[in-house]
Amino acid sequence: MQLARVRGNVVASIKASGLASHKLLLLEPVAAADPLASAVGDHPYVAIDLVGAGVGEVVLVSLGSAARVAADGQATPTDAAVIAIVDSVQLDGRNTFEKH
Repeated sequence: MQLARVRGNVVASIKASGLASHKLLLLEPVAAADPLASAVGDHPYVAIDLVGAGVGEVVLVSLGSAARVAADGQATPTDAAVIAIVDSVQLDGRNTFEKH
């Protein structure tokens, strides 16, 4: 899993049937030490939204085969899925992020 910040939406009017009910988000990886700053060297990527996240929110992302979503018994072709909206992050005993 990875922490990321939602930077925007991706709109696709034609997509695989298993993705039809899911919003697509453009995410930017972030570091636990400072979830409001971009992680150096990481590039934005697209993920399906399973929790209703919005632009600017810090989210938890499942990657790879763990991100597959079953629809009608069939796995949907996904590599990344937003599975939680982050309320806070603690690192080494201190808060590095708290949702307002």
